Amino acid sequence: MTTVFEKIISGEWAGRFVWADEVCVAFATIEPTAPGHVLVVPREPYPKWTDAPTDVASHLMRVARIIGLAQEKAFGVPRAGLVIAGFEVPHTHLHVIPLRTEADVLLSNAAQASAEELDEAMLRLREALLAQGHTAHVPEDMGSAARA
Repeated sequence: MTTVFEKIISGEWAGRFVWADEVCVAFATIEPTAPGHVLVVPREPYPKWTDAPTDVASHLMRVARIIGLAQEKAFGVPRAGLVIAGFEVPHTHLHVIPLRTEADVLLSNAAQASAEELDEAMLRLREALLAQGHTAHVPEDMGSAARA
């Protein structure tokens, strides 16, 4: 069975990408808990994060940290949060969330965002990643998971 994330990564379904490399991608969730909330998702569909090989899990954490640092700059927040749950989609994914308060980390507070809100937040995050020197991993086209 193909997961929703495989459909987003392949381009069958729309996505707003801020990162792409040979192992993973990062894109906006359509139901953020805070502006700038993204998912770091391996290209390979491991059902649970504990199913991912150690090198993949380590890579996902490294990318999540890079994105968290960019979120702190782009959104002026004191910290970035990380949540790994995975009940909603059986494809490993890390939620990286700009945090103003602990409530921002609660996935139960997620709400549908407009296309304009998502575009604006992802453009800010992409700009922060570029400013931090990650040009090689920010896709040229925000709508594509193709590597830069």
